[in-house]
Amino acid sequence: MTTYAYFGPAGTFTEAATRSLPLGADDELVPLATVPHALAAVREGRADRAVVPIENSVEGGVPATLDDLASGTPLVILREVLVNVRFALLVRPGTTLADVRRIGTHPHGEAQCRRWLAEHVPQAAYVATSSTAAAAAALAAGTATYDAAISAPIAAQTYGLETLAEGVGDNPDGVTRFVLVSRPVPPPLPTGADRTTLVLSMRHDHPGALLQILDELAVRGVNLSRIESRPTGERLGDYLFSVDCDGHVDDANVGEALMGLRRVCADVRYLGSYPKAGQVPADRERAVADARFRDSAAWLARIRESGTA
Repeated sequence: MTTYAYFGPAGTFTEAATRSLPLGADDELVPLATVPHALAAVREGRADRAVVPIENSVEGGVPATLDDLASGTPLVILREVLVNVRFALLVRPGTTLADVRRIGTHPHGEAQCRRWLAEHVPQAAYVATSSTAAAAAALAAGTATYDAAISAPIAAQTYGLETLAEGVGDNPDGVTRFVLVSRPVPPPLPTGADRTTLVLSMRHDHPGALLQILDELAVRGVNLSRIESRPTGERLGDYLFSVDCDGHVDDANVGEALMGLRRVCADVRYLGSYPKAGQVPADRERAVADARFRDSAAWLARIRESGTA
């Protein structure tokens, strides 16, 4: 049996992401109140895996996840899951759209529905909640200070609420990326369509510091698909960089780039190499590039061993 902690409560998009995994009949799903609580459950051995949101196509990176993975006992990402995010406007039975004066939801949910809300319920004020499902749960329990909740559609059935509107949101193509996290284990084998996630700390703030980091990737042909700065929390102006790059740690060019980053950074936290969700294997050009890096390494080894190539 495998225990999966996830950012709850029940009825969140994170639960939907967790249930999309290849679960066993005896596996246990445990909703926890916050992202740090879910990750702490894995660190402390109370759960084998955790599923948490890491990036949204509208709001970008999820700070709670990025910051927690950047510190504390190391964890690694095993795989990612993409979930199309379309919300529902939920109410207690008997509530009409004209009755709605305040709406509760998570800040990321509100950000993805602002234009819809302005058009359909312009009279309603926004109330921030810890999650979209928490908004629905409080509404169902009668403890909410609002009349409606913007939540995942699954929350209507979970909490016995009525759906006033479906397909709520400003972007029909909105997607949230979730990651499956565990205590450190060797990465899965390369698939040819992989992602590597890192946290990079500069030695000190100086002109060209970020350029040094980017150069280590660029000169080796490693594509940087995401980079975000996050404060270290130690003092004003101190930042680290959360990075996603294309490729696997076993790819020759990615491995070389990691060694280069290790030389120029104060610290490199490796958070895993894992298959990209919904991606096809890399094309022939990337395979040829990887072969050239391996050939170059063998060429240098021959020179060191025999003095000639």
